[in-house]
Amino acid sequence: MKIALLAHLHHPIAEPFGGGTEMHTALVADELTRRGHDVTLFAKAGSRTAAQLVPLVGEDFEFGRMPGPDGDRSEEILVSAVSSAIATIRAGRYDVVLNNSLGPQPYRSLAGQPMITILHTPPTLEKVLAVIEQPDWEPDPWHAYVSVSEFNSAAWRAVLPDVTCVPNGIQLDRWVDEGKAEPDLAVWAARITPEKGLHLAIDAIRRTDLRLEFSGPIADRAYFDTEIAPRLGAGVRHVGHLGHEELARQLARGAVFVSSSVWAEPFGLTLVEAMSCGTPVAAFANGAAAEIVTHGAGSLAEAETAAALAAAIEAARRIDRGGVRSRAEDFDAMIMVDRYEELLQDVARRRVPVPVLS
Repeated sequence: MKIALLAHLHHPIAEPFGGGTEMHTALVADELTRRGHDVTLFAKAGSRTAAQLVPLVGEDFEFGRMPGPDGDRSEEILVSAVSSAIATIRAGRYDVVLNNSLGPQPYRSLAGQPMITILHTPPTLEKVLAVIEQPDWEPDPWHAYVSVSEFNSAAWRAVLPDVTCVPNGIQLDRWVDEGKAEPDLAVWAARITPEKGLHLAIDAIRRTDLRLEFSGPIADRAYFDTEIAPRLGAGVRHVGHLGHEELARQLARGAVFVSSSVWAEPFGLTLVEAMSCGTPVAAFANGAAAEIVTHGAGSLAEAETAAALAAAIEAARRIDRGGVRSRAEDFDAMIMVDRYEELLQDVARRRVPVPVLS
């Protein structure tokens, strides 16, 4: 198949990944290309995958930080870039589009083009909702919708029809237990923003005899400076924004992985990454966490408090690592890409043949 893969443009699709959506996009681009499909990735410059890249914005693009004579130009730049991609896709005779972007334009401007939209976020995208909740908008028969967990699929079914669940997956062989877990170490990894709840993770760790090492980009400097920096020291430290190999080693070192997200996580790739390393998970029961952290993989906090998370940490650190790894095998990326490949082929067949005029 000739596949157009439309990424969102806030971060390049390259390691170290800005988040789970970027990692997902890279994995799918690489694996579909490896399977012999002709994949074109429409993404930010600096993206690095096996697919052919069409850069839509420069590496210097930062949403909300593109000054112009009349104020910030980042929204204007985004709209223009996606419009350019849509025009290229329409002219390029692609069999199908895999829409991994977060914007509204494909919902209208790619009508009649076979397309699968992957819904990586909860149904809180205001600009998307503004399109699909318009009285004159109807789901296109050539479009299909997928989300990454049953929790998130159910949420989107309130506003979109027939949202299929394809659970996220990881390359299991890239996340392995090296047998070097440190019994006094807890690990944490995510973007450092308020909704990831790192301050609660630190407060929970203070209630145990563990030390905490956390990794990830500082995406909200004000939050870091006011809530995290004062909590550093005495067994709590930031180890930076780690690339894949460094992060895999880091997760494998932990006696427990702490997930302190205080919002409805659509999936939670780091949960599965830690589990694949054999590291049991202690998490708040938000979003899809309960689908992933089942019995034998970790422990869910009974409330969204530091005390409850500390109790979950104490329970999780006693779980056998072999069982944790076994649960992670349910989230093999090859299973995920198999399902996407089937759906892409099915949607591509929906195209109505154009009559050839003699």
